[in-house]
Amino acid sequence: MRTVSWHEGKVRMIDQRQLPWELSFLDFDDYRAVASAITDMVVRGAPAIGAAAAFGMAVASNQAPSPNPSEHLRFLNEAATTLKAARPTAVNLAWAVDRVLLAGQSQKFQSVDDIRSTILTEAQQIADEDILINKRMGEYGASLIQDGDTILHHCNTGALATVDWGTALGVIRSAHAQGKRFHVLLDETRPRLQGARLSAWELKQENIPFDIIADNAAGHFMRTGEVKVVLVGSDRTAANGDVANKIGTYKLAVVARENGIPFYPVVPTSTIDLNLPTGDEIPIEERHPDEVRAPFGHAIIPDDYPVRNPAFDVTPHRYVTGIVTENGIAYPPFVLNLRRAVAGELS
Repeated sequence: MRTVSWHEGKVRMIDQRQLPWELSFLDFDDYRAVASAITDMVVRGAPAIGAAAAFGMAVASNQAPSPNPSEHLRFLNEAATTLKAARPTAVNLAWAVDRVLLAGQSQKFQSVDDIRSTILTEAQQIADEDILINKRMGEYGASLIQDGDTILHHCNTGALATVDWGTALGVIRSAHAQGKRFHVLLDETRPRLQGARLSAWELKQENIPFDIIADNAAGHFMRTGEVKVVLVGSDRTAANGDVANKIGTYKLAVVARENGIPFYPVVPTSTIDLNLPTGDEIPIEERHPDEVRAPFGHAIIPDDYPVRNPAFDVTPHRYVTGIVTENGIAYPPFVLNLRRAVAGELS
Protein backbone atom coordinates (compact mmCIF):
# COMPACT_ATOMS: atom_id res chain seq x y z
CA MET A 1 0.00 0.00 0.00
CA ARG A 2 1.59 3.22 -1.20
CA THR A 3 1.40 6.52 0.66
CA VAL A 4 1.23 8.36 -2.68
CA SER A 5 0.16 6.90 -6.03
CA TRP A 6 -1.36 7.67 -9.43
CA HIS A 7 -4.93 6.43 -9.68
CA GLU A 8 -7.20 6.94 -12.69
CA GLY A 9 -5.73 10.32 -13.63
CA LYS A 10 -5.55 11.63 -10.07
CA VAL A 11 -3.03 11.76 -7.23
CA ARG A 12 -4.13 9.42 -4.45
CA MET A 13 -2.78 9.97 -0.93
CA ILE A 14 -3.31 8.42 2.45
CA ASP A 15 -4.81 11.18 4.61
CA GLN A 16 -2.27 11.14 7.41
CA ARG A 17 -4.27 13.59 9.50
CA GLN A 18 -6.78 10.82 10.23
CA LEU A 19 -4.32 8.17 11.44
CA PRO A 20 -4.25 6.14 13.63
CA TRP A 21 -8.00 6.30 14.05
CA GLU A 22 -8.94 5.89 10.40
CA LEU A 23 -7.15 4.76 7.25
CA SER A 24 -8.62 6.88 4.45
CA PHE A 25 -7.55 8.11 1.02
CA LEU A 26 -8.01 11.38 -0.85
CA ASP A 27 -7.81 11.90 -4.63
CA PHE A 28 -6.70 15.17 -6.24
CA ASP A 29 -7.11 16.31 -9.84
CA ASP A 30 -5.93 19.92 -9.42
CA TYR A 31 -2.29 20.81 -8.81
CA ARG A 32 -3.32 23.63 -6.46
CA ALA A 33 -5.16 21.10 -4.32
CA VAL A 34 -2.03 18.92 -4.31
CA ALA A 35 -0.01 21.91 -3.07
CA SER A 36 -2.59 22.54 -0.35
CA ALA A 37 -2.50 18.87 0.66
CA ILE A 38 1.27 19.16 1.11
CA THR A 39 0.95 22.36 3.14
CA ASP A 40 -1.89 20.96 5.26
CA MET A 41 0.05 17.72 5.89
CA VAL A 42 -2.35 15.33 4.26
CA VAL A 43 0.99 13.98 3.08
CA ARG A 44 4.29 14.68 4.88
CA GLY A 45 7.83 13.40 4.98
CA ALA A 46 10.40 14.62 2.47
CA PRO A 47 10.35 11.66 0.02
CA ALA A 48 6.55 11.41 0.07
CA ILE A 49 6.24 15.15 -0.50
CA GLY A 50 8.56 14.86 -3.48
CA ALA A 51 6.53 12.05 -5.03
CA ALA A 52 3.26 13.89 -4.37
CA ALA A 53 4.60 17.03 -6.04
CA ALA A 54 5.86 15.01 -9.02
CA PHE A 55 2.39 13.57 -9.52
CA GLY A 56 1.04 17.08 -8.94
CA MET A 57 2.97 18.13 -12.03
CA ALA A 58 1.31 15.29 -13.96
CA VAL A 59 -2.06 16.62 -12.79
CA ALA A 60 -1.04 20.12 -13.92
CA SER A 61 -0.13 18.75 -17.33
CA ASN A 62 -3.64 17.29 -17.61
CA GLN A 63 -5.12 20.64 -16.54
CA ALA A 64 -3.15 22.79 -18.97
CA PRO A 65 -5.73 24.46 -21.25
CA SER A 66 -3.68 25.15 -24.37
CA PRO A 67 -2.95 22.55 -27.09
CA ASN A 68 0.23 24.47 -27.93
CA PRO A 69 3.37 22.81 -26.45
CA SER A 70 5.09 26.08 -25.58
CA GLU A 71 1.98 27.42 -23.81
CA HIS A 72 1.64 24.05 -22.09
CA LEU A 73 5.17 24.33 -20.71
CA ARG A 74 4.51 27.89 -19.55
CA PHE A 75 1.53 26.58 -17.56
CA LEU A 76 3.71 23.83 -16.08
CA ASN A 77 6.29 26.37 -14.93
CA GLU A 78 3.54 28.26 -13.09
CA ALA A 79 2.38 25.01 -11.46
CA ALA A 80 5.96 24.22 -10.48
CA THR A 81 6.27 27.54 -8.65
CA THR A 82 3.09 26.86 -6.69
CA LEU A 83 4.06 23.30 -5.76
CA LYS A 84 7.59 24.22 -4.69
CA ALA A 85 6.24 26.90 -2.35
CA ALA A 86 4.02 24.41 -0.47
CA ARG A 87 6.72 23.56 2.10
CA PRO A 88 10.13 25.23 1.83
CA THR A 89 12.38 23.06 4.01
CA ALA A 90 12.12 19.65 2.30
CA VAL A 91 14.58 19.70 -0.61
CA ASN A 92 12.88 16.67 -2.23
CA LEU A 93 9.94 18.87 -3.11
CA ALA A 94 11.86 21.18 -5.45
CA TRP A 95 14.10 18.32 -6.59
CA ALA A 96 11.15 16.21 -7.77
CA VAL A 97 9.30 19.12 -9.40
CA ASP A 98 12.42 20.25 -11.25
CA ARG A 99 13.20 16.71 -12.39
CA VAL A 100 9.72 16.25 -13.84
CA LEU A 101 9.77 19.70 -15.42
CA LEU A 102 13.16 19.02 -17.01
CA ALA A 103 11.82 15.79 -18.50
CA GLY A 104 8.96 17.73 -20.05
CA GLN A 105 11.34 20.30 -21.50
CA SER A 106 14.13 18.01 -22.56
CA GLN A 107 13.22 17.48 -26.20
CA LYS A 108 11.11 18.84 -29.02
CA PHE A 109 7.70 17.27 -28.53
CA GLN A 110 5.29 16.90 -31.40
CA SER A 111 2.21 17.28 -29.21
CA VAL A 112 0.97 18.10 -25.73
CA ASP A 113 0.09 14.43 -25.32
CA ASP A 114 3.79 13.61 -25.64
CA ILE A 115 4.60 16.03 -22.84
CA ARG A 116 1.86 14.59 -20.62
CA SER A 117 3.05 11.05 -21.18
CA THR A 118 6.68 11.94 -20.45
CA ILE A 119 5.84 13.84 -17.27
CA LEU A 120 3.67 11.06 -15.88
CA THR A 121 6.34 8.47 -16.70
CA GLU A 122 8.97 10.55 -14.88
CA ALA A 123 6.72 11.05 -11.84
CA GLN A 124 6.00 7.33 -11.67
CA GLN A 125 9.71 6.60 -11.92
CA ILE A 126 10.42 8.91 -8.97
CA ALA A 127 7.86 7.00 -6.90
CA ASP A 128 9.16 3.57 -7.92
CA GLU A 129 12.79 4.57 -7.32
CA ASP A 130 11.93 5.79 -3.83
CA ILE A 131 10.91 2.30 -2.71
CA LEU A 132 14.10 0.72 -4.05
CA ILE A 133 16.22 3.45 -2.46
CA ASN A 134 14.51 2.98 0.91
CA LYS A 135 15.13 -0.76 0.90
CA ARG A 136 18.81 -0.25 0.07
CA MET A 137 19.13 2.21 2.96
CA GLY A 138 17.39 -0.33 5.16
CA GLU A 139 19.98 -2.97 4.38
CA TYR A 140 22.90 -0.65 5.15
CA GLY A 141 21.30 0.77 8.27
CA ALA A 142 20.25 -2.59 9.71
CA SER A 143 23.91 -3.33 10.34
CA LEU A 144 23.83 -0.64 13.05
CA ILE A 145 21.19 -2.52 15.10
CA GLN A 146 22.13 -5.42 17.37
CA ASP A 147 19.99 -7.97 19.18
CA GLY A 148 18.73 -6.52 22.45
CA ASP A 149 19.14 -2.88 21.43
CA THR A 150 16.73 -0.14 22.37
CA ILE A 151 16.42 2.38 19.53
CA LEU A 152 15.23 5.96 20.02
CA HIS A 153 13.30 7.37 17.07
CA HIS A 154 11.86 10.85 16.48
CA CYS A 155 8.90 11.90 14.28
CA ASN A 156 7.78 9.53 11.50
CA THR A 157 10.20 8.25 8.90
CA GLY A 158 8.38 5.12 7.79
CA ALA A 159 6.29 4.13 4.80
CA LEU A 160 4.03 7.11 5.50
CA ALA A 161 6.94 9.54 5.09
CA THR A 162 7.98 7.96 1.81
CA VAL A 163 6.22 6.19 -1.04
CA ASP A 164 6.71 2.92 0.85
CA TRP A 165 9.06 1.17 3.33
CA GLY A 166 10.65 4.22 4.99
CA THR A 167 14.01 5.78 5.84
CA ALA A 168 14.91 5.48 9.56
CA LEU A 169 11.84 3.32 10.28
CA GLY A 170 12.74 1.47 7.08
CA VAL A 171 16.06 0.57 8.74
CA ILE A 172 14.08 -0.72 11.72
CA ARG A 173 11.77 -2.71 9.42
CA SER A 174 14.77 -4.22 7.63
CA ALA A 175 16.44 -5.23 10.91
CA HIS A 176 13.15 -6.79 12.06
CA ALA A 177 12.88 -8.71 8.77
CA GLN A 178 16.38 -10.07 9.41
CA GLY A 179 15.13 -11.59 12.67
CA LYS A 180 16.84 -9.15 15.03
CA ARG A 181 15.07 -8.58 18.33
CA PHE A 182 15.02 -5.06 19.71
CA HIS A 183 12.76 -2.41 21.22
CA VAL A 184 11.87 1.07 19.94
CA LEU A 185 11.18 4.20 21.96
CA LEU A 186 9.05 6.64 19.98
CA ASP A 187 9.08 10.32 20.86
CA GLU A 188 5.55 11.74 20.65
CA THR A 189 6.92 14.52 18.43
CA ARG A 190 4.83 17.50 19.38
CA PRO A 191 2.92 19.44 18.28
CA ARG A 192 1.51 17.15 15.56
CA LEU A 193 2.44 13.89 17.31
CA GLN A 194 3.84 12.13 14.26
CA GLY A 195 5.70 9.69 16.50
CA ALA A 196 2.77 8.82 18.72
CA ARG A 197 0.23 8.66 15.89
CA LEU A 198 2.07 7.57 12.74
CA SER A 199 5.24 5.74 13.76
CA ALA A 200 3.40 3.80 16.43
CA TRP A 201 0.69 2.84 13.92
CA GLU A 202 3.32 1.58 11.49
CA LEU A 203 5.24 -0.44 14.07
CA LYS A 204 2.01 -1.95 15.35
CA GLN A 205 1.23 -3.19 11.82
CA GLU A 206 4.68 -4.84 11.71
CA ASN A 207 4.47 -6.32 15.25
CA ILE A 208 7.64 -4.47 16.23
CA PRO A 209 7.71 -3.80 20.00
CA PHE A 210 7.66 -0.13 20.99
CA ASP A 211 6.82 2.34 23.73
CA ILE A 212 5.62 5.89 23.13
CA ILE A 213 7.40 8.39 25.36
CA ALA A 214 6.91 12.09 25.99
CA ASP A 215 9.43 14.15 24.03
CA ASN A 216 10.93 15.42 27.29
CA ALA A 217 11.54 11.87 28.53
CA ALA A 218 14.13 11.05 25.86
CA GLY A 219 17.04 12.46 27.89
CA HIS A 220 16.10 10.29 30.86
CA PHE A 221 16.25 7.09 28.83
CA MET A 222 19.58 8.10 27.30
CA ARG A 223 21.18 9.03 30.62
CA THR A 224 20.12 5.76 32.26
CA GLY A 225 21.79 3.75 29.51
CA GLU A 226 18.69 2.21 28.00
CA VAL A 227 19.10 3.75 24.54
CA LYS A 228 21.81 2.20 22.35
CA VAL A 229 21.32 4.13 19.10
CA VAL A 230 19.29 7.12 17.85
CA LEU A 231 17.82 6.94 14.33
CA VAL A 232 16.14 9.93 12.69
CA GLY A 233 15.29 11.17 9.21
CA SER A 234 16.19 14.38 7.39
CA ASP A 235 14.26 16.85 5.27
CA ARG A 236 17.44 18.49 4.01
CA THR A 237 21.10 17.72 4.63
CA ALA A 238 23.73 20.34 3.86
CA ALA A 239 27.05 19.57 2.17
CA ASN A 240 28.91 19.65 5.50
CA GLY A 241 26.55 17.13 7.15
CA ASP A 242 24.31 19.57 9.02
CA VAL A 243 20.85 18.00 9.16
CA ALA A 244 17.46 19.73 9.12
CA ASN A 245 14.82 17.48 10.61
CA LYS A 246 11.63 17.64 12.64
CA ILE A 247 11.80 20.09 15.53
CA GLY A 248 13.34 18.45 18.58
CA THR A 249 16.00 16.50 16.67
CA TYR A 250 18.80 18.89 17.63
CA LYS A 251 18.40 18.40 21.35
CA LEU A 252 18.31 14.63 20.89
CA ALA A 253 21.64 14.76 19.07
CA VAL A 254 23.23 16.91 21.77
CA VAL A 255 22.07 14.64 24.60
CA ALA A 256 23.08 11.55 22.62
CA ARG A 257 26.63 12.96 22.28
CA GLU A 258 26.71 13.79 26.00
CA ASN A 259 25.87 10.15 26.78
CA GLY A 260 28.08 8.49 24.18
CA ILE A 261 25.17 7.21 22.06
CA PRO A 262 25.58 7.04 18.27
CA PHE A 263 23.26 9.32 16.30
CA TYR A 264 22.44 8.41 12.68
CA PRO A 265 20.19 10.28 10.26
CA VAL A 266 18.90 8.03 7.47
CA VAL A 267 18.92 10.09 4.30
CA PRO A 268 18.25 9.34 0.63
CA THR A 269 20.79 11.18 -1.51
CA SER A 270 17.94 13.22 -3.04
CA THR A 271 17.70 14.90 0.38
CA ILE A 272 21.37 15.92 0.36
CA ASP A 273 21.72 19.50 -0.88
CA LEU A 274 25.32 19.89 -2.00
CA ASN A 275 24.56 23.48 -3.03
CA LEU A 276 24.18 24.51 0.62
CA PRO A 277 27.55 24.69 2.42
CA THR A 278 26.01 24.55 5.91
CA GLY A 279 22.68 24.11 7.63
CA ASP A 280 22.56 27.83 8.39
CA GLU A 281 21.28 28.36 4.83
CA ILE A 282 18.38 25.91 5.18
CA PRO A 283 15.02 27.72 5.31
CA ILE A 284 13.08 26.73 8.42
CA GLU A 285 9.32 26.59 7.98
CA GLU A 286 7.24 28.21 10.73
CA ARG A 287 3.75 26.78 10.87
CA HIS A 288 0.48 28.18 12.20
CA PRO A 289 0.41 28.84 15.97
CA ASP A 290 -2.87 26.94 16.28
CA GLU A 291 -0.98 23.66 15.91
CA VAL A 292 0.45 24.44 19.36
CA ARG A 293 -2.53 26.31 20.80
CA ALA A 294 -5.16 23.78 19.77
CA PRO A 295 -3.67 20.48 18.59
CA PHE A 296 -6.24 18.58 16.53
CA GLY A 297 -8.84 21.20 17.38
CA HIS A 298 -8.60 20.86 21.17
CA ALA A 299 -7.65 24.21 22.71
CA ILE A 300 -5.01 24.04 25.46
CA ILE A 301 -3.67 27.63 25.23
CA PRO A 302 -5.74 30.83 25.05
CA ASP A 303 -5.91 32.51 21.65
CA ASP A 304 -4.23 35.70 22.89
CA TYR A 305 -1.09 33.91 24.16
CA PRO A 306 1.82 34.36 21.70
CA VAL A 307 3.19 31.16 20.15
CA ARG A 308 6.18 30.24 17.95
CA ASN A 309 5.94 27.06 15.91
CA PRO A 310 9.07 26.18 13.90
CA ALA A 311 8.56 22.85 12.15
CA PHE A 312 12.25 21.93 11.91
CA ASP A 313 15.61 22.51 13.54
CA VAL A 314 19.18 22.05 12.31
CA THR A 315 21.57 19.58 13.94
CA PRO A 316 25.22 20.59 13.38
CA HIS A 317 27.32 17.86 11.84
CA ARG A 318 29.60 17.60 14.89
CA TYR A 319 26.77 15.72 16.66
CA VAL A 320 26.23 13.28 13.77
CA THR A 321 27.96 9.90 14.00
CA GLY A 322 27.23 8.90 10.42
CA ILE A 323 24.63 9.38 7.70
CA VAL A 324 22.95 6.32 6.19
CA THR A 325 22.25 6.62 2.45
CA GLU A 326 21.21 4.18 -0.26
CA ASN A 327 24.85 4.13 -1.38
CA GLY A 328 26.32 3.28 2.01
CA ILE A 329 26.99 4.95 5.35
CA ALA A 330 28.86 8.25 5.13
CA TYR A 331 31.14 9.08 8.04
CA PRO A 332 33.14 12.26 8.70
CA PRO A 333 34.55 14.17 6.98
CA PHE A 334 31.07 14.74 5.56
CA VAL A 335 32.20 17.44 3.13
CA LEU A 336 34.07 14.69 1.29
CA ASN A 337 31.95 11.62 1.96
CA LEU A 338 28.51 13.08 1.26
CA ARG A 339 29.71 14.02 -2.21
CA ARG A 340 30.96 10.48 -2.62
CA ALA A 341 27.61 9.16 -1.42
CA VAL A 342 25.70 11.27 -3.95
CA ALA A 343 28.06 10.09 -6.69
CA GLY A 344 27.66 6.45 -5.62
CA GLU A 345 31.36 6.20 -4.76
CA LEU A 346 31.25 5.12 -1.10
CA SER A 347 33.21 1.91 -0.62
